[in-house]
Amino acid sequence: MLPGRGQDGRAARLARILGTRTAWSAVGDGEFFCPGCGGDRNYQRLTGHRRFTLLGVPVLPRGETAPVVECAACRRHFGTDVLDHPTTTRFSAMLRDAVHTVALAVLAAGGTCARPSLEAAAATVRAAGFDECTEEQLNALVEALAADTGRVFSEPCGAGLAIELHEALDPLAPHLAPPGRESILLQGARIALADGPYTPAERDVLATVGSALTICAEDVTRLLAAAARTPS
Repeated sequence: MLPGRGQDGRAARLARILGTRTAWSAVGDGEFFCPGCGGDRNYQRLTGHRRFTLLGVPVLPRGETAPVVECAACRRHFGTDVLDHPTTTRFSAMLRDAVHTVALAVLAAGGTCARPSLEAAAATVRAAGFDECTEEQLNALVEALAADTGRVFSEPCGAGLAIELHEALDPLAPHLAPPGRESILLQGARIALADGPYTPAERDVLATVGSALTICAEDVTRLLAAAARTPS
């Protein structure tokens, strides 16, 4: 008999006699981004109860398992933290709303809503997914926001505007790679530069955008300077 063969055989026989089994119960469902499939899928949230088995028959409880998420397509199990990642549909909406908010903030900071800035902002917002956005719509939104909040054009980024930017950008930032975060900042910079050099209020707004996107102050300064040197 080869060395170890007897122990391996006994271990295999014991495993067939004694073991554990997990019984899963569904406690919720929804849609999530499945890391296994690489796309949006339906899921079930499961809780499990482990039991010792004798000859395949459950005999003694062994406690609960941590809850898991089961993909309805690939049937793989994932930790519940996978639900923190937005679905593709939700991510696209978050990105679209973020670009729209940044464009409005930069236009408000610019003070005059000059036609070049409006054209640049409308093109940026349309590219982000608001296909029907026009210069007139953006101008009306900026004026309505100013009237509603009492905000004065060309003033530094006040608390209200900073809150709006953080509400739009904070949830998005963890799901963007550094180039993606920088892209949003640079889109705002190009809108600001469309009618001339940055104003102090525009720089202040763009600094707030960079902070909300977790871009350090030094990199914000570098990116804004590079955008100013780049021909439009």
